[in-house]
Amino acid sequence: MHYLNVDHLRRCMRTLNSSLVLYRAAEDDIEQEVFRNAIIKGYELTQETAFKLLKKALKHFGHGGQKLESMIVKEALRLAATHDLMTLDEVSRWFAYRDNRNNTAHDYGEKFADETLILIPQFLVDIETLANVLERKLGKEAQNVSD
Repeated sequence: MHYLNVDHLRRCMRTLNSSLVLYRAAEDDIEQEVFRNAIIKGYELTQETAFKLLKKALKHFGHGGQKLESMIVKEALRLAATHDLMTLDEVSRWFAYRDNRNNTAHDYGEKFADETLILIPQFLVDIETLANVLERKLGKEAQNVSD
């Protein structure tokens, strides 16, 4: 079985964090708006990358086929908790991230952006935790130990 590579997730996380730092340091409204837009897109990409990795991880635990591919994200998050890939508190926060992310399709306004910006610092912590857990349990080093 192939190991799970979390490099892309970590890159998404670093890019999102850099966008947040640049947003906070921006000196005018236009600069802030550019970085706010980058944060929103980075947030979406990071979530989608995390969910794809979670589904791949769940395959390692015997879940697969059409059911896994068509599984809604919140169900995949619940399954992740049953396999100790996430805690219940993390799953609860990920539900909130997903609900917020679903709103991006409907509302790119400043109020929505402000709500998203509030979530980003904890989201970055949760992404780091997820990457570490996936790497420890299913990464290259874990695969070498189990071989």
